[in-house]
Amino acid sequence: MNSSVEWITRLASFDTTSRISNLELIDCVADELRRVGVEPLILGNEDAAQVRKANLFATFPACDGRTDGGIVLSGHTDVVPVDGQDWDSDPFTAQQRGGRLYGRGTADMKGYLGVILSRLERISQATLTEPLHLAFSYDEEVGLLGAERMIGQFAGHGIRPASCIVGEPSGMRVVRGHKSINLFVARFRGVAAHSSLTPQGVNAIHYAGRFIEFYRQLTHHWRENGPFDDAYPVPFTTGGVNLISGGIAGNTVPDACEVEFEFRALGTVDTAPVVAQIREFLFDVLEPEMKAEQAAAGVELIVKAQGPGLEVDDDAGIVRLAQDCGGLPSDEKVTYGTEAGLFHRAGIETVVCGPGEIAVAHAANEYVDLEQIEACESFVDSLIERLERGTA
Repeated sequence: MNSSVEWITRLASFDTTSRISNLELIDCVADELRRVGVEPLILGNEDAAQVRKANLFATFPACDGRTDGGIVLSGHTDVVPVDGQDWDSDPFTAQQRGGRLYGRGTADMKGYLGVILSRLERISQATLTEPLHLAFSYDEEVGLLGAERMIGQFAGHGIRPASCIVGEPSGMRVVRGHKSINLFVARFRGVAAHSSLTPQGVNAIHYAGRFIEFYRQLTHHWRENGPFDDAYPVPFTTGGVNLISGGIAGNTVPDACEVEFEFRALGTVDTAPVVAQIREFLFDVLEPEMKAEQAAAGVELIVKAQGPGLEVDDDAGIVRLAQDCGGLPSDEKVTYGTEAGLFHRAGIETVVCGPGEIAVAHAANEYVDLEQIEACESFVDSLIERLERGTA
């Protein structure tokens, strides 16, 4: 296990908080891949003039030279901030204590990436009957941005994997379902006026408040009427208004109010009708009323992040393979979103299975149990062996 722990420690030393660059980590991984004879594909962020972040994709071909098909081992390189958290040790210097490895990202999800990197030499020497791919992304924590861009570029680069294992911390349980992520901002544009002259203004906060009540009733309907899936710890689609700002003074009709809201839908729920219902209330009900008061008033809806849910049949090939490699069978589905939904939507059969627990992933003193690292090592070793035998 020393090699895995060394790699996890090395990866944790890179501060890849989503607001800053991940290029130093990507360069480190790329150098290691080149050392074992594989040239990675580095896919930079959208601004080609100022590349601050990059995805990395690499392929170990099958013994007959094929690169089509095969299995992707996927994970994100970014981590959440440590601002304001009370850590017992430097979060970017991984430390072993009491059978655990502490540090930012050790669970989410540099533990998984470190195990993979510790096996590169072994993979490069294996006689693979199917290709094995690596996909390391940026900006998962701020809306699955890197993976969505990378998967969208697969066709242009002739990349056609068959299946994928996303190593989010699942306690090495094989997770075949998670909810979608849908994060929006509604901006209400009113007209300012002195508070003693309310007819001359349009109160943006009042209209935002009407939307908030509409949305509260919508989420209450989901809770009461479903659909339901008891495989989730919260068995229905959830939503809420989680951030609001507006107004400048107690004696001024506010001309702006911003409402940030989200919903997390069951993997089987089509989110398009939900968004259409929200848009209808904003643009067919509220906005005409606002403009009837003052033509300059209006509403804007911004999509901050959307990631599809995951719903994979329990008899799918990737589910059986992950279990055969040592992943723990489970009927549990999870409420948090992952990049697995993006891969699966692209026609790549995908499950989630990785070391560590999501409960500690974003907390101070984040850790991964060393036993989980050992279990992940056995999992990856078994996968390599199955790819050599042609039983994957």
